[in-house]
Amino acid sequence: MNALNADLHCHSTASDGTLAPADVVRRAVANGVDLLALTDHDELLGLPEAAATAAELGLRFVPGVEVSVSWLDQTLHIVGLGIDPSNTALIEGLAQVRGGRDGRAARIAAELERIGIRGAMEGALRYAGNPALVSRAHFARFLVEIGASRNVHDVFLHYLARGKPGYVEHVWATLEDALGWIKGAGGLAVIAHPGRYRLSHAEMDILFERFRELGGDAVEVSCGAHDGGQLLAFARLARKFGLMASRASDFHGPEDSPIDLGRADPLPPDLTPVWTRLN
Repeated sequence: MNALNADLHCHSTASDGTLAPADVVRRAVANGVDLLALTDHDELLGLPEAAATAAELGLRFVPGVEVSVSWLDQTLHIVGLGIDPSNTALIEGLAQVRGGRDGRAARIAAELERIGIRGAMEGALRYAGNPALVSRAHFARFLVEIGASRNVHDVFLHYLARGKPGYVEHVWATLEDALGWIKGAGGLAVIAHPGRYRLSHAEMDILFERFRELGGDAVEVSCGAHDGGQLLAFARLARKFGLMASRASDFHGPEDSPIDLGRADPLPPDLTPVWTRLN
């Protein structure tokens, strides 16, 4: 089961990806993916199109979502896999989270204008397939367009990361709320790309312990954000806390992502893949 080409975290134009949901599925099929989950940020809008295309092409598909969470003054992401997209509590909870994005986008645009970058909101909106969900990635693509940075990665380093001129604080869902919505919708909860979080070893242990107490199921051991050393480190944490392991590209688009759909490293053979619990 560890050899299955599973990709359980990717994005479409329903959030901050550059491909439509159907095109994400087509690319996954072309790349030899056996099992795919679409997990747009705080949004379920792309799931029907992706599911229909997957059924048409014979790809096993899992409905998912990536929930934005505030924890210890940081933004974390929790992926929900195998969720029921019609679950009322999940729908309402995600709507609350999305409701804060408009205000954050306006504040980012104001911060960028303060350093002489004008028209950022209009520019970001041009890249947003879903105008109700304008993210930092959309601002990043605009900043590359106007020549402020060479690529999206550089934009985050110099403008949109904590302490940089375009960064604004924002309070998302609580960890308790995110897991409550996911588990209430029949899903499995997964800590997304933990290697991206600026947490000490002690803080990471606290996060994993609390996540497990709340019914969390798995951690992304192999993902596009992890190098080989991080893969081994989070494999150890999965063992320590009795969590299953997930594998994911976190694909956003051909130009924006470090790895393509289905190209994440294999999981260590002794870990239990999260997809063994997915229907």
